Amino acid sequence: MSTADHGWGEDGPERLYVITRGRSADGDAFGLVTLIVSRSEPEPSMQPELAAILRICGSPLSVAEISAYLRLPVSVITVLLADLLAEGRIEARAAVPKAFLPDRALLEAVISGLQKL
Repeated sequence: MSTADHGWGEDGPERLYVITRGRSADGDAFGLVTLIVSRSEPEPSMQPELAAILRICGSPLSVAEISAYLRLPVSVITVLLADLLAEGRIEARAAVPKAFLPDRALLEAVISGLQKL
């Protein structure tokens, strides 16, 4: 029997357990659209997944994008990002909020005022 028959394949839950060292994400520390930017270079002794995050986040990437690029579940990525954030190796930025338009009545009042000038 191969190791894949026992669930020890590359995508098996055991691999994910090893990557996170058995830890799980703490609540909503990172949303799917939270932008992540590297603040340091990877070190040769770093866990490969942590080094990969630092390499690909030279320019801002969302948590969802990091998950897709590394082909790891978001829950695993958030654990790794929490480690990097605690070490000061990354910066997390909230996504740009949607712009709120002013009330229609206000816009009409402004237009009316401009027309009277």
